[in-house]
Amino acid sequence: MADIIVADDDLSIRSALEMFLASEHHTVRPAVDGEQALRLWREQRPQLIVLDVMMPCKSGWDVAREIRSSDPLLPIIMLTAKGEERDRITGYECGADDYMVKPFSLAEFQARVNAALRRGAAMAKSALADAPVPRIGRYEIRRDRHCIIADTGETAELSRIETRLLCYLAARRGETVSREDMFLACWPEGHRPVSRTLDVFMSALRKKMPLSPNAIRTVRGIGYKVEG
Repeated sequence: MADIIVADDDLSIRSALEMFLASEHHTVRPAVDGEQALRLWREQRPQLIVLDVMMPCKSGWDVAREIRSSDPLLPIIMLTAKGEERDRITGYECGADDYMVKPFSLAEFQARVNAALRRGAAMAKSALADAPVPRIGRYEIRRDRHCIIADTGETAELSRIETRLLCYLAARRGETVSREDMFLACWPEGHRPVSRTLDVFMSALRKKMPLSPNAIRTVRGIGYKVEG
């Protein structure tokens, strides 16, 4: 299950894709134009965005360019009636990962959505592994040793999942990170924990960080946020 934005000014197409993705247990956030798509992206930080090219306010190409200027990892699928080679090249140059020409089958759409989500999760994990040594509050997170070290020298051991969670939150410091983002980035592919499982992990992590009790804040109904 993923959080997906579908932006298309054609009501029939937008509704059909929304119903189909919802039937696959994804959370779908529809947008009728480019401006709304960007607003939803800023507010929700989805795992995938599906963009029609020709939309009011901002084209799908403009939306993709703006997203790519600050988010190199978000998977972007472009949907369009413009199938000429130059249009596909423009889409890729704007940052699209995939390009589908209307009309298309829902079976093909499903396959491309699944592939895009797998790539996005893999890229997020890779970026997490390559990031510099992160900190949260008064603690340094040591990925190689699966532990945190306080500025007082005290050490607390972490599980692999706990290490991934802290590194992921630290990399997105100041942002509200959704539960779904954390599941996709920090759990092995194919493993889907229940929401309560994440709460248990976060409670355990806070107990291991007594010198920074408020560094990780719960954002009710959404997820978590690192502020320290």
